Amino acid sequence: MPSNRTRIEHSRMQKVQQILSEFHLEKEELLEVMRRIQQEMEKGLRLETHKTASVKMLPTYVRSTPDGSEVGDFLALDLGGTNFRVMLVKVAEDENQSWKITTSNQRYSIPIAVMTGTAEMLFDYIALCISNFLDEHNMKDKKLPLGFTFSFPVRHEDIDKGILLNWTKGFKASGAEGNNVVGLLRDAIKRRGDFEMDVVAMVNDTVATMISCYYEDHSCEVGMIVGTGCNACYMEELKNVELVEGEEGRMCVNTEWGGFGDTGELEEFRLEYDCIVDEMSNNPGYHLDTGDQKQIYNVLTKLGVLPSKADCDIVHLVCESISTRAAHICAAGLAGVINRMWENKHKQTMKITVGIDGSVYKLHPHFKHRFQKMVKELAPPCDITFLQSNEGSGRGAALISAVASKMAS
Repeated sequence: MPSNRTRIEHSRMQKVQQILSEFHLEKEELLEVMRRIQQEMEKGLRLETHKTASVKMLPTYVRSTPDGSEVGDFLALDLGGTNFRVMLVKVAEDENQSWKITTSNQRYSIPIAVMTGTAEMLFDYIALCISNFLDEHNMKDKKLPLGFTFSFPVRHEDIDKGILLNWTKGFKASGAEGNNVVGLLRDAIKRRGDFEMDVVAMVNDTVATMISCYYEDHSCEVGMIVGTGCNACYMEELKNVELVEGEEGRMCVNTEWGGFGDTGELEEFRLEYDCIVDEMSNNPGYHLDTGDQKQIYNVLTKLGVLPSKADCDIVHLVCESISTRAAHICAAGLAGVINRMWENKHKQTMKITVGIDGSVYKLHPHFKHRFQKMVKELAPPCDITFLQSNEGSGRGAALISAVASKMAS
């Protein structure tokens, strides 16, 4: 006969599994999420509905991809979280007349006081980091084209002019929202006065990732980030982007789908736990879904819990359920983007590569496999390739600045 302890553990596990069943989304539910995000994408592209759309579909003014003729030295900045990165990117041709890219970079931690101070403090700190980087590389005398990856919601008015709509990810620097971010950077560089820089392009991290992966695979026309936040961009027919004049060609659109659900589109899919996480979202979390009991034990012990094997099993189940749900909802969003591109091509057979970056996608042991499998189930019959980006934010910004410099010359 099972012992009392065994019966208690069995009963507890049943209760856990009952709670976790709420996290499971059926395929039809995911298709409904996909349909709703497509509706919001359409609203975001239209002049008359753009303001009320939860998916803003922001034009990036990136109209073309690199063609291989862009060579030289470029500087890239990457600001999207508590770490700021400066990168030197050297683009050259090899003996086969194809690109050869070498990079060197330095990370700088942004103090909380700078993140939450004034815009002048923040951009002066960024200019200081650039100055230190140039000193280390003996390049203070060179005026390099600079590409700025700025991973916050921005309304672009040109490739080198973008208005910050609102801060996210814990940033609260006053005096930045509503202002041109490139202008704030240029002013900070001018205030220092010890180096010159030609800021030619500002892009979102999704766009930089797409362009970086395009370097490896010319079918890459979608960029996606799954990390601190989740977002995607893709190449849209210009005639459909009503916020920008013009009918011919295409433009990369930053979906800014992080706002999807803000106007109630996901209410029936939200759980009480989502509300709690939303309220506590500035706190760091752990990615525990490894199946490694020892690692789970170690993490729980650090949190002040002395766990049993059953406790570790429960934590594993919880993490598996949460991460699978996240992977499937991300997949529904991407499938919506791919579906739209497929419809733009009048439902012809389409080969598409998706460039992806972000800590969750790269470091979570199972996320990418669950995500990829569900995208292929939800998307139309397309040949979909997933390409993990390598230093995408910095390298992509440099390549976009190379394109912008060439077009301006």
